[in-house]
Amino acid sequence: MMRPSRASGLPDTEQRLQLFVDSLRDYALLILDAGGNIVSWNAGAEQITGYRAEEIVGRHFSTFYAKDDILAGKPAYGLEVATEAGRFEDVGFRVRKDGSRFWANVVVTAIRDERGRLVGFGKITRDITERRESERRLQESEAKLQMLVNTVLDTVVDGLVVIDRLGLIQFCNPACVCIFGHGLHDIIGRDVKALFAPSSYEEYQRYLSEYRRTGDRHVLGTAHEIKGRRADGSTFPMELSVGEAKMAGESIFVGIIRDVTERKRTEEKLVQAQKMETVGQLSGGIAHDFNNLLTVIIGNADNLSEQLNEHPELKQLCDSIIVAGMRGAELTQRLLAFSRRQALKPVAVDCNALIGSLQELLRRTLREDVEIRGQLSPTSLTAFADVAQLESALINLALNAQDAMPDGGHLTISSAIAELDDAALAPNADVKPGRYVTIAVTDDGTGMTPEVREHVFEPFFTTKEVGKGSGLGLSMVYGFIKQSGGHVALYSESGLGTTVRMYLPVDESGRPASDHGTDGAEAEVPCGHETVLVTEDDPFVRGYAVSCLESLGYTVITAADGGEALAKLSDGATPDVLFTDVIMPGGVSGWDLARKARRLHPGLKMLMTSGYALDTLVSDRRLPPDAVFINKPYRKNDLARSVREAIESASA
Repeated sequence: MMRPSRASGLPDTEQRLQLFVDSLRDYALLILDAGGNIVSWNAGAEQITGYRAEEIVGRHFSTFYAKDDILAGKPAYGLEVATEAGRFEDVGFRVRKDGSRFWANVVVTAIRDERGRLVGFGKITRDITERRESERRLQESEAKLQMLVNTVLDTVVDGLVVIDRLGLIQFCNPACVCIFGHGLHDIIGRDVKALFAPSSYEEYQRYLSEYRRTGDRHVLGTAHEIKGRRADGSTFPMELSVGEAKMAGESIFVGIIRDVTERKRTEEKLVQAQKMETVGQLSGGIAHDFNNLLTVIIGNADNLSEQLNEHPELKQLCDSIIVAGMRGAELTQRLLAFSRRQALKPVAVDCNALIGSLQELLRRTLREDVEIRGQLSPTSLTAFADVAQLESALINLALNAQDAMPDGGHLTISSAIAELDDAALAPNADVKPGRYVTIAVTDDGTGMTPEVREHVFEPFFTTKEVGKGSGLGLSMVYGFIKQSGGHVALYSESGLGTTVRMYLPVDESGRPASDHGTDGAEAEVPCGHETVLVTEDDPFVRGYAVSCLESLGYTVITAADGGEALAKLSDGATPDVLFTDVIMPGGVSGWDLARKARRLHPGLKMLMTSGYALDTLVSDRRLPPDAVFINKPYRKNDLARSVREAIESASA
């Protein structure tokens, strides 16, 4: 069996054994010495590994192992096991002469002499790459088949019904029984007509007749949305697709039925949510533009008022303009509330205490024929919300309730804890399950029709006479609650009154309620002598800002957009403060300008402004370090304080 020393005069039996070994082309048969060196090599070994006998005999058998296996000591481990146990078997990768790898089944047997001394090892190797590949393909095929079976099983939630050529039901699955509410024995043998609303059965008959006339299977296979009829007589939307099969020469029809009630509800809610989101975006954009206009109106009226101290009658006119402008700013704030773009300052709020204090205010505010009642939770309720916005929401709801009770009635404000789970929140994907503080405002007034309920949270929608309502009260409540991470629900029936229930996140931190008192008298308006680079695309707002800053003693450089501002900074302008709008045309926003300006002038102070709220603008945390933010519309005093705050901030 050792090719290099094959003798010509072998005994007959040994010669036959040698011929037998060389004929085993699918097996590599090796003899190793006690150290693992190859001393025998057959034709099968040459075919499997690519080595000829004269190339391999005398080399260590680890030649066939990958480098990582050698470093891991696998060859030595195999010999150790064979030495101790008499036999070692392994399945793994081995390496051919050309470097390619193959799957091998290896058996190593210890060879001992008559005294039991180890004299070497017998090693049998078989190339099982093809078998492993077949196993892999089989496993993949089985996995695909299992996936197909799982997919089929998943569709069992749909109803499956088999109908004979006469239209009689021969079989239905449990899902079908569940969908229609019939007992299994009540439905088998009945006419399929029992599963359809009358008008839908006629439609089913029409397309079945069309199929029989044309033979077009597409007519049947296409899912048709029709009305189903349950056992209690109620109807529901369902999708039906039908396929034809032959059994004993007779046609049978297999129908797949899907109850799409929840899908239709979800689609309706999605359409409503998209509409509200679109209106919200439009409202936010309108508010942003109005804030630019109001900045100019209020600011210039403010400046003019300062110069008319010696003309009281003219100064009074200017002050009236300022008051009207501030009322306009309140309206835009409500639009921002609806579009969830207002700046909120949430704190821990003792809701029972807040409602108690508001009851006294409402008793002085509402008509005497409106009786106010409180139904407060006996336990303390702490929500995480903006106190001022929550007060405003409750007052809005109370005023709406009063208007719904022209002849007087009862207004009830209640509080409680509610647990909202996934099922309760299924139509409201933006609300997280958990514990919420609920505050409900209920009246026994005229109530709402379904048509009114559908639009009640939309801005500018009102049922009041012209001039008696802006249509922003409920939309503000809706936006505030949604922005706070809560939920708002309205229940109303015509003639039976209305309940608006607000769900606010529970504050779990144990923090005490924050003081939200108003500030005292305004401090003296601060002035300065530094240089300010004003970047504002609206020329009227830019002009107002420039006049304010120059009157305060500052030197002003102007730019109409971010690109112009960067050009001036690159050309040698050295302002102390960059005062920039955030939303600007030209491809360079206020954020971009601030970032690039800081690279040119690392110590540059930042003051930023926008008609949108800061919370909306910095959702991706792009506010530059130590930057100060001021909302539009701003007055001269607000701007003066903000500029000084920016200048006196720590270095960037």
